[in-house]
Amino acid sequence: MAQCVQSVQEFVQDSFVPMVAVLCSEEAERVTRKNNLSFAELLRPFCRLTSEGHIRDPNNQVQVVKNLRICVNNVVTSPNTASTALSPTQRQLLNEVVLSCQPQEGAATNVITAGDYDLNFSATTPWFEAYRENFLQSMPASDHEFLNHYLACLLVVSSTEAVPVEQFLKLSQEQHRIQHSGEYTNPKWFIPNTLKYYVLLHDMSEGDEQRADAVYEEMKQRYGPQGCYLLKMNSRTFSTEEDEQIPDPWSQYLHRTNLHNQEMLDDVTVNNAAVENSISAAEGDIHHSAEKDGVSNSLESHPLKLDAASSSGSLHTLSAVNTELKKGARDPESTAGGAGSHGACLTLNDHDHIRQFVQEFTFRGLLPHIEKNIRQLNDQLVSRKGLSRSLFTATKKWFGGGKAPEKSISEPKSTCGLLYPPEAPELQIRKMADLCFLVQHYELAYSCYHTAKKDFLSDQAMLYAAGALEMAAVAAFLQTGAPRPYPAHYMDTAIQTYRDVCKNMVLAERCALLSAEILKSQGKYSEAATLLIKMTSEDSDLRSALLLEQAAHCFINMRNPMVRKFAFHMILAGHRFSKAGQRRHALRCYCQAMQVYKDRGWSLAEDHINFTIGRQSFTLRQPDNAVTAFRQILNNDSRQTATQQGAFLREYLYVYKSVIGGNEVSLPQLPLPCIHSSATRVYFGHERRLAEGEKQAATHVSLDQEYDQDLASMWCHLEEQLVAAANRGIVPVNFQPTQCCLNSQTDNLRHPLAVVEEPIIVEVTFRNPLKVSLALSNLSLLWRFTTDGASPSKEKTTEEQAGEAVTNEETLALGVAQKDDIVTTETILDFHMGPEETKMARLRLLPHRTGQLNIVGVVYNLAEASSGEMAPSTDGQQMRDMIVVRGRQDLKIQGPRLNQTKEDKMLVRHGPDRRLDPIIIPSMPLMEVFFLQFPTALLCGEIRKAYVEFCNVSSVALCGLRVASTHPDFFTFGSQATTPSTPLSPTSAENCSAYKTLATPTQPGSVASEVLVSADDFSQLSSVMEIPINGNTLQPGESTQLPLWLRGPDQEGVHEINFLFYYESTEKGLKISHRVLRHTVFICASRSLSVQASASRSSVPPHHSLDDKGGAGTLVFIDVENINTSESGVREFHIVQVSSSSQHWRLHKCINPARDKDCKLTSRERAKLCFRATRCKPHQATSDAVEKYTFADLNLGNERIISSSTPCGDFFFRCCRTSESQRVDVASSRTSSSSKSQGPVPSEDRASDITSIVKKCNELDLNIIVIWKAYVVEDNKQLILEGQLHVALQTIGKEATSLAPKEEAQEMVLLKFKSELPLPVVLPSAELSQLIKTNLHYPETYTHPFVQNSLCLVPVTLTLSNCSLALVDVIIDLRHKSNSSESLEVHSSFTWVGQTQYKLQLKPQEVLCLTLRACFLQAGVYNLNTPRVFAKPAKQGNMCETSQQTASPALIIINNA
Repeated sequence: MAQCVQSVQEFVQDSFVPMVAVLCSEEAERVTRKNNLSFAELLRPFCRLTSEGHIRDPNNQVQVVKNLRICVNNVVTSPNTASTALSPTQRQLLNEVVLSCQPQEGAATNVITAGDYDLNFSATTPWFEAYRENFLQSMPASDHEFLNHYLACLLVVSSTEAVPVEQFLKLSQEQHRIQHSGEYTNPKWFIPNTLKYYVLLHDMSEGDEQRADAVYEEMKQRYGPQGCYLLKMNSRTFSTEEDEQIPDPWSQYLHRTNLHNQEMLDDVTVNNAAVENSISAAEGDIHHSAEKDGVSNSLESHPLKLDAASSSGSLHTLSAVNTELKKGARDPESTAGGAGSHGACLTLNDHDHIRQFVQEFTFRGLLPHIEKNIRQLNDQLVSRKGLSRSLFTATKKWFGGGKAPEKSISEPKSTCGLLYPPEAPELQIRKMADLCFLVQHYELAYSCYHTAKKDFLSDQAMLYAAGALEMAAVAAFLQTGAPRPYPAHYMDTAIQTYRDVCKNMVLAERCALLSAEILKSQGKYSEAATLLIKMTSEDSDLRSALLLEQAAHCFINMRNPMVRKFAFHMILAGHRFSKAGQRRHALRCYCQAMQVYKDRGWSLAEDHINFTIGRQSFTLRQPDNAVTAFRQILNNDSRQTATQQGAFLREYLYVYKSVIGGNEVSLPQLPLPCIHSSATRVYFGHERRLAEGEKQAATHVSLDQEYDQDLASMWCHLEEQLVAAANRGIVPVNFQPTQCCLNSQTDNLRHPLAVVEEPIIVEVTFRNPLKVSLALSNLSLLWRFTTDGASPSKEKTTEEQAGEAVTNEETLALGVAQKDDIVTTETILDFHMGPEETKMARLRLLPHRTGQLNIVGVVYNLAEASSGEMAPSTDGQQMRDMIVVRGRQDLKIQGPRLNQTKEDKMLVRHGPDRRLDPIIIPSMPLMEVFFLQFPTALLCGEIRKAYVEFCNVSSVALCGLRVASTHPDFFTFGSQATTPSTPLSPTSAENCSAYKTLATPTQPGSVASEVLVSADDFSQLSSVMEIPINGNTLQPGESTQLPLWLRGPDQEGVHEINFLFYYESTEKGLKISHRVLRHTVFICASRSLSVQASASRSSVPPHHSLDDKGGAGTLVFIDVENINTSESGVREFHIVQVSSSSQHWRLHKCINPARDKDCKLTSRERAKLCFRATRCKPHQATSDAVEKYTFADLNLGNERIISSSTPCGDFFFRCCRTSESQRVDVASSRTSSSSKSQGPVPSEDRASDITSIVKKCNELDLNIIVIWKAYVVEDNKQLILEGQLHVALQTIGKEATSLAPKEEAQEMVLLKFKSELPLPVVLPSAELSQLIKTNLHYPETYTHPFVQNSLCLVPVTLTLSNCSLALVDVIIDLRHKSNSSESLEVHSSFTWVGQTQYKLQLKPQEVLCLTLRACFLQAGVYNLNTPRVFAKPAKQGNMCETSQQTASPALIIINNA
């Protein structure tokens, strides 16, 4: 239970106090009425005695009576019998008492930390204490107990009466008649001879004081000094001493404020359907009865007066609910002091007089009277106790010693049918016990209650027994020194009996209130809570609510607080408060419970609580709280059913609508749908035109594309290349990559730049968390705009106006004009969201002025999407039509977390995210790019001509057009010098070849035609190309078309090829230095031909070769295989031309043995072509022509393709560049890795010398271009495709292929923990074996008469050519190897004669002839190629000579003549 102001002892003592009745003459009533009080009310603040009283018990022991309070009430008669329940009026009054007592705004609150809960709730519950106090005082008097029967009666007469003593006599008779005539059951009197105390009231301002004293003297003579009192009052007149402030002790007793504050009454009357009784009616009762009560105390009062009056008597005379009324009714002309000013005519001395009077009456009148009665009762009981208990009962039964308990016909069954007569001895014991209890003699009281309890139980008088049990338990608790423990089971039995047997809930409730308070004081919170919960029932919502709330406080005050039980019972209490019409208390209970359920995953409970809080707040006219609560329901990821969510939504919209009313100036925030602010994407720039007919637009950037970090960095890299190319190879320090589309992954630290008259599209992601559809309408962006150069102070106002202008529905005509003048805002009229749907809305803004734009949020109308389930009633229909609310949601984007400095790492700090705050800058050029005849599929190496169109769609000229690509070898624009004059219009060029051709019929043995070209002609070999448009400028609205040659990638598969077009404004110094346009194409490349080439040295001796003296020729073998798969519809390939390009070598002529030159290949066929290559003419190799390339064309068909011009040359140079760069990369990575591992090796320099020598020796560096045509059947039409493949022959003897080698998976390498010593550099023997080229010259056939001469000697010339550029030591050994048996057989009849071993030194590229002689013994075919040649570079002492590769077998036929 909550903390109370009083201690338990004080509370229990004050619950049972001696009752004193008051009978006033009319004159006396008038005197007290001057103070706006009745006599009983006048005494009320002074009824607690400040000093101790004394009383002697039957054993003559003195008992101290401390802190005694008496209760003084007007006599109110009633013929009715006592009821077991409170009357409706009493209930109504209790309801009002609780209603008027609300928690103070700044009241103390308890903060309890239990586990991980931090609860904040009201520490005290004054409304409960007020209820309890009023309830106990409004208890109807009952026959089974005497505690609230009147012990004495004050007879009050004014000194201004003509004959005061007569008035006293009248009043005394009146009292006697009320008590003894038997007409009235109420009020009840304690003892037959009630103490009468005579009070003479003297008004100091009116009467004659001497006369009053005289009358008082007479009274003393008549009634004795103990039985009367002269009370002087009204010492001041109100008007004279107006300014003197006298305290008003009455206001706290006569309820706090007039009519408990009008607002409270509104609560009750406006929306209190649930109050047990209709309030207006009850109010009428109250006012009526109160008025009557005040008007006269005459005994002919209204018969229905019991309820109101008994309650008004005990409920502090109806509290101040009616003070105003009474005053007005009583005394219309006296508006003295207005409402609530009591005791206006009393001075502080008068206060003391009243206090003194009460003390005098109690100590000299009441206590002695009680003491005398206790003695009398004790004597009676002792005399009766002489008989044994059993004899006593037997006598009683047989001789009727007092009326036997009998069934009362008039009593309802709830009293259990037993009634004792007033003089029954059991009742005398009870009476004595009650008297002892009232004067705090608890020990004697306990023993009497205990005795009475036994008697009652043996008689089965359950109501009496319950009463005795209850008071025995209380008396036991109040005994000082606690000789016995508190018997809680007595209380439990009493409550059960009252409730179940006697059906008397009022007494049961009293019992429970006392017991719970006692248990709480002993720390037995669990038992107290159980008791309180048991007492809740359906018959009174108010009682149940208050007790449940106290039970909740018990749970939270336990040693281990039971937080969830506290919350659960708070909810139950709130529910019952709500039923009782106590909406404020209900709201408070729900709010306190919410602290426990919030954010704990109890979503359904949270929803229920929020819903109730919303409803209660709304009915209590706290619409803002209501809206907040309903927002909570809709914000959570609700687990409610769709219908329930629909109901929540409708309720929210209804409340929200009524909150806004007609006030839509500032739009409030809406909770639905949820906005993922961080997922907001902003797109700047022109919405591109899509394909027009054959034209295909550049893809650029759009909101439909997903953001990819790798792609973004790739585009940024391309843009850097372009910017560097435009700025003489340097990327500026302030370079920022262009970002057209901003999202959560882009860098948004800077304000983005947007161009005036170009749309800004904001994509907002909405999520509908509910299972019901939402209908959004008139959806648009909310923005704030600052014009350039405006002062911030002035700007604030226009910003707000601009922002308002966008949101206001009823914008003024002027506002609309002004708004559209700055920024045009697009509105989406209908935006429907299905249940739990996530949907994007794209909202456009079109800025018309330069300045700073801030996109603040979105504005829209929200309604529940209409569904067929709505009730057809007109009411529902009306509601649906009505509930469309307009509101806004702000887009607040949290920037990225900062992680740079130490502070950033320690704290959680976020940087700015400025994607919604663009700066609008002046006009910039805007270009669109279209592609015509652009293929999607190509064969590997296929050449295709397409066209590209550039359009300037802005109002500013553009220049500096460039393009960069991830695949620079895929396309070329051609170069001015070498571009053939092909038709520009795409239609006329349909069947033309992409190549530049010359008609040249082939003649057998024709020599290649040569062209010398400088690589500078193909200047754009970097990955950035300038686009050759006329005048390099594109005027506004102008467009131009250019041809574009494409070559299918060499690897099959789908290739993503990215182009980035770059252009600038002709004006310089703008905020945006350049703009870019992206284009991505996907090309599917399918296999065409595979070309493999190899070169070997010609074995023809140099002086036989056709060249003048250009060194020996080289043979080039080319294998071409058709590896095309038949799906692409290619019928056959024709190899139409083979060309070469190199700085040192050229193809000289075709030495193919085949007759037909045109080489056809159908599927999977292979052809072999053979060519002779020679060195370029030496006189061309002048110093200025270092970079000149010789192109040699050998056409196999009827027309020659000029390979040195566009596009053949372009693609040749592009492919060479890319393959070279790859080679260089590989080589550099290899060398770097090897150089790391090598230590300082002394022979390193020499080794590198040798390497270069050897490489030079075998270098060829001849690039082959194979040009083909493919015949394709497509849609019954034959198409001719053409293409070229490149093979780079680097070294003699090594095969090269046109197919890019497949990347092999890297093998796993064992981890080495110890560095190994580097191996000495050993050059592969294969390379050293080609230093010397050997050739044998001899007659093919030789006839010799072996008969005449058995030895045949044949001269043979051995030609040695040094292929390297260094001195070479050569050893020639003519001796046969005799290790293999085969050689012995073959060479048995042939031997070299003469010198068999030579040591020579050949100068660089020297050719030397040795004449040898071979000797044959018989005719036959012999292989002369047996000399072994060893060579090594000179001055390499530690190296062995390497055996040189020999040419093919040299066969000689020896005939016998």
